[in-house]
Amino acid sequence: MRRTALAAAAALAILVAVLLANALRPGPRPPAVVPAEPRAFDRAALAERLARAIRIETVSARDDAPPDPAALRALHALLARDFPRLHAALAREVVGEGSLLFRWAGADEALAPILLMGHLDVVPVEPGTEARWTHPPFSGAVDGAFVWGRGALDDKLSVVGLAEAVERLLAEGFTPRRTVYLAFGHDEEIGGDRGAGAIAGLLAERGVRLAFTLDEGMGIVMRGLVPGVARDVALVGLAEKGYVTIELAAGAAGGHSSTPPRETAVGRLARALARVEANPQPEAIRPPVSDMLDALAPHASWPMRLVLRNRWLFDPLIRAGLRRQPAQAALLHTTTAPTLLRAGVKDNVLPSRATALLNHRVLPGDRVEDVVARVRAAVDDPAVEVRVLEGREPTASSDPGSESYALLATTIREVFPEAIVAPALVLGGTDSKHYARVAEQSFRFVPLRLAPEDLKRIHGSDERIAIDDYVGVVRFFARLVENAAS
Repeated sequence: MRRTALAAAAALAILVAVLLANALRPGPRPPAVVPAEPRAFDRAALAERLARAIRIETVSARDDAPPDPAALRALHALLARDFPRLHAALAREVVGEGSLLFRWAGADEALAPILLMGHLDVVPVEPGTEARWTHPPFSGAVDGAFVWGRGALDDKLSVVGLAEAVERLLAEGFTPRRTVYLAFGHDEEIGGDRGAGAIAGLLAERGVRLAFTLDEGMGIVMRGLVPGVARDVALVGLAEKGYVTIELAAGAAGGHSSTPPRETAVGRLARALARVEANPQPEAIRPPVSDMLDALAPHASWPMRLVLRNRWLFDPLIRAGLRRQPAQAALLHTTTAPTLLRAGVKDNVLPSRATALLNHRVLPGDRVEDVVARVRAAVDDPAVEVRVLEGREPTASSDPGSESYALLATTIREVFPEAIVAPALVLGGTDSKHYARVAEQSFRFVPLRLAPEDLKRIHGSDERIAIDDYVGVVRFFARLVENAAS
């Protein structure tokens, strides 16, 4: 017994020593950077130009309803008026039904181009919620501190911010060595197939191979919001989830509600849904989520640093912590969300058919076919039809060790020196997915400081952007083009 106790104590001592050694080990230090000299901008003029773009209602209403062509033409014309240098110096094409592609030719054609993007369309305002807005959703109100309106965060700030940055660089006499593309899709909110998809196809036909793309997707999480990390964290999306929408359908005899059968279509469907929800898709910590945890570990306080630096042991504890919040839990697995249910025509008529749509956001490393197979196994009822309506595989993950990522991280730290830069996974979808065939690396980041209440404004009520934050966005874009194209 004594020998066993001594052996156990020795093993525990060794384990503790290993854990502490890992936690105390210095992490890789990014190269030192000198903060960039901030460009001075006319805040009021920047705010007003963004506001003018917001006032044009380029709404993608449904999957089959991209923005009104007249609204798109009006936005194109506004950009031409507000950014004359850009339109004079860059080649401009209208692609598809209303997307814009600009090419700023570089002096060295041997250098792979970069592509910076945003989207022109916005989501509609939910009917009946207009009174929840401080200012009307398409007013483009400017109050000295904020610009208000649909598109202020998603995503006219990228379109107009990129145009501002290029306009300023042209005014300063900047000439790029590397070719720079600006791509503004018109239907991102409904999938982007006719906008970004068409632009990517056009570049592929021309044999263009991009060094990297940069799109919306992630931002700067304000200090204290990442558990155990007391600094701002700039999260750079390396990949985005895929998706698959599955329809479940159950049938039964119809008739009068006064004489229901032992099993109704609604009851059978409800039991199938309950079984699916009781059997969630499996969890895993994979890249780029594992890359994010590794990047944050050196900056975490105790005991979080000990846990993150020893994921080989504390993986269950980390997953338990992430499960506490839906947005964090979604980093661990393919999510399942019942979204649309249909059955019946009247309260006293038994429906002969009941359907439900399940929307899954597919974790990188999972496959759509595996997700569908797990749903079928969970339903486990031959009388419930399982049918795939649409799907897209997750994107590949870009390389956090690449030169392009290092360049982007350096630029972030030059403009936002207080921020930690870390890789991340984008839970939703962006236009970036369309460019995989022409881009070596794809990143998803807009340098906005985002508090929890700001996240609720995206696709919600009272969308707005702080003017000072918007100035930072323009400064970042200008510096990025300088660093990438000089």
